[in-house]
Amino acid sequence: MSPRSASVNEELRRRSKERLLQAAVELVGERGFEATTLGDIADQAGSARGLVSYYFPGKRQLVQSAVHRLMHRTLEEALEGEPRTEDGRERMARAIDAILGLARDRPVLMRQHMAGLLQAEGFVPCPEQRRLAELLRDTVARLGSRDVDSDYPMLRALLMGAVYAALVPGVPMPVPVLRAELFKRYQLDWELGLPPETEASGGRSDRDLSRFFATGAARQCGPTGQPK
Repeated sequence: MSPRSASVNEELRRRSKERLLQAAVELVGERGFEATTLGDIADQAGSARGLVSYYFPGKRQLVQSAVHRLMHRTLEEALEGEPRTEDGRERMARAIDAILGLARDRPVLMRQHMAGLLQAEGFVPCPEQRRLAELLRDTVARLGSRDVDSDYPMLRALLMGAVYAALVPGVPMPVPVLRAELFKRYQLDWELGLPPETEASGGRSDRDLSRFFATGAARQCGPTGQPK
């Protein structure tokens, strides 16, 4: 048997990382962060335990990268979905609905993610997080911002605050109320984006996450947090 080519090996490594990211999102979304071990994630992904440590320095970094992947792919899908549009107000509405939708549809996962951001590491410097930032910055720019460097952090803070408010145990705020406040701030009509009352039952909150973790569709985090 002839040895595998470098390109084949690279493809196999990429697929392994994709499976680990997807497994992390699925298991943490079901069990929570503390109840999910790296061994569980490796088993779910069909990977050797050593591969997890090779690609990611720890569970927190793996899970945060996985959630940022889900977030940026969800946002990308919302922004570029049909009907396609370049209208800044519609794109801002879609962005808000995409992020609030994750809080509504995947509360365990997003609650664990928000808690992780409050740890000492904060944001993991990862291509997944940077891609999410790029999409949000572009959304602000298309809305007509004259100072994206100031308006992007404000949008990020408002979205994070809304997600937190939607997930506080015992006293969560309803997503439609949070949506209304964000739409008011950005002067968006309620009919833009995907209003809650128009969402089809079971629509994009389906359990199949494979489309967000397709092999080779996006860059990954290496052991140092840099693009591979």
